[in-house]
Amino acid sequence: MAAYFRRRLYRGAATTAVAAAAVAALTASQAPVDAVDGQDRPTATDTGPASDGDGAATGNSPYYTDLPPLSTADPAPDTEATTPHPPSEAGIPATVLDAYKKAAAELRAAKPGCNLPWELLAAIGKVESGQARGGRVDAEGTTTSKILGPVLDGNGFARIPDTDHGVWDGDTTYDRAVGPMQFIPSTWAWAGRDGNGDGVKDPNNIYDAALAAGHYLCRNGWDLSDPDDLDRAILSYNNSQDYLHTVLSWLEYYRKGTHTIPDGTGPLPSGRSDSTGTHRGPSSPTPSAPPASPRPGHDADGGDKGEDDQDGKGSQQGQDGKEGQDGTAPGDSGTAPGTGTGNGSGSGNGTGNGSDGTGRTPPDSTTPPATPTDRVHHLADADTGELTAMAGDTFEQRIRARAETEDGEGVAEVRVRFVITGDTDTTFADGEKVATVLTDDSGVAEAPALRAGEQIGEITVRTVLVGRTVPGPEYQATVTERAADTLVRTDEATPVCTPGGAFAEQIEVRATYHGAPADRVAVTATLVKSADDPAENDKGPYFEDADGTPVRTLTDLRTDDQGRLKLPKLYADDTTGTFLLRLTTAGGATLTVELEVTGDDPADPSPGTSTEPGRGTSTEPTPGTSAGASPAASRSPSA
Repeated sequence: MAAYFRRRLYRGAATTAVAAAAVAALTASQAPVDAVDGQDRPTATDTGPASDGDGAATGNSPYYTDLPPLSTADPAPDTEATTPHPPSEAGIPATVLDAYKKAAAELRAAKPGCNLPWELLAAIGKVESGQARGGRVDAEGTTTSKILGPVLDGNGFARIPDTDHGVWDGDTTYDRAVGPMQFIPSTWAWAGRDGNGDGVKDPNNIYDAALAAGHYLCRNGWDLSDPDDLDRAILSYNNSQDYLHTVLSWLEYYRKGTHTIPDGTGPLPSGRSDSTGTHRGPSSPTPSAPPASPRPGHDADGGDKGEDDQDGKGSQQGQDGKEGQDGTAPGDSGTAPGTGTGNGSGSGNGTGNGSDGTGRTPPDSTTPPATPTDRVHHLADADTGELTAMAGDTFEQRIRARAETEDGEGVAEVRVRFVITGDTDTTFADGEKVATVLTDDSGVAEAPALRAGEQIGEITVRTVLVGRTVPGPEYQATVTERAADTLVRTDEATPVCTPGGAFAEQIEVRATYHGAPADRVAVTATLVKSADDPAENDKGPYFEDADGTPVRTLTDLRTDDQGRLKLPKLYADDTTGTFLLRLTTAGGATLTVELEVTGDDPADPSPGTSTEPGRGTSTEPTPGTSAGASPAASRSPSA
């Protein structure tokens, strides 16, 4: 993929005042809030569809509830057309659509069994951010201003203390969902991808976010062509049955046909799941009220210094965060339904607090009951054995961590995340480097099996308690090179050759490890001086390198998938006698093969003797040999 998508895909004119007002109305859902319950909602021990209230991945955060029209707009025949189409629900901004299709194509290659349709990414993007606020992205796919979800301070949503020092969400106290696919920072830390090849994983970039969402939906070995797995994947993104039905509605709608529209001209949704009188009809491409003039320090989108808040709760949404009077009257901006807490819509209880400019609801005076996660003091090792495996193999031992109170009591039903760190191609069994597991009744979480990659050396696996920061063990695992413990020949005949000739048959061997074929094992072949002297011989048989130069040691040999290896052709110089070829592998397998170079007449060859003209030997015509044949060139290798 090119380092940057420099071209501007089918871009329309500047956003109109009407569009600006509509953008001010946008409020977002919370997408994969896996700092609440981890990366993998269904884990190795949690395979059923998630249910409402069962530790929702989004912290029960809001999302757009607009449903698609009953009829599908006719798609344009050319999705890259240059003639603008009128905004419609079937139209997807060009750069956003390109990002979805590129992400799905990459997942088809990386995880073909997932069967991820790009239309699913489009459906989630529609519900999460209105296709990046109608496609307000630059040429590289980065949103022109940040899209921020609700402040996750425990008031109506999950309570997730800051994990990124405000790098992505600008909040150093609590986390907030970020970007067109609404990842929270702690999830982005492990799920983020570089989708546009610029070397940066940015949740505000639609190429990066779409690719990350694709991998997120394709974890756990899910096959999205299976309706049950499709439901599981969507519910893991936002654990709400209404969310599931909304996404599925858009998925089917987009499958019936879409077309490209200019960036920045997409229709904007209006209904939100946390609004009173939730809007469940088709979204309108135009707002019902004119735009409000921006307040000092805010842009026309209602954002603070270029950020578009989507929590529906703070003064950054409306002009001055009016309190909503009867709980239903719109505020000054008059465009975004909200909670009546100063977002300019007053659709809640009419007690908003937006006048303080914080965008947050005062904390509840009551102390919430302690959760199992609150009881965890630390994570401890739970008798994990030695973690060693050969490259390409599955580790026999699994990592086991225990969530414990300060007194050492195990804590059940909390989520422990296992993270493989560093530059390694070792993964868990499903190909991912992150796995989240629910602790059992004794407080133990067992990670999926590790699968060793081809890079040998030490790797580190960290343990993290999802939802709180507590001490946890780090595990060291070792990947060793592929090995064999036995080498045998497939043909026991002694190779024989005449001086200056070539051995007729190439030597073939088979390597095994614990009785099984040892595939892709490195083999070294050396013509040694004697059985007791492994030094390289300076005379007798030899191999040839690519330039035809005699060599008596080869180190770049490797068995095939069946553990077999056929050695390159061997030649003889003018020295006669018995010589030794020694083959060795990692793991200690050794095989010594005797080679005979005799002065017998090649016209009467013994079995295994080459009948081709010897190197450095004149060949006279014999019966069956053309009288016009010229003698072979004389060549004897130097030691």
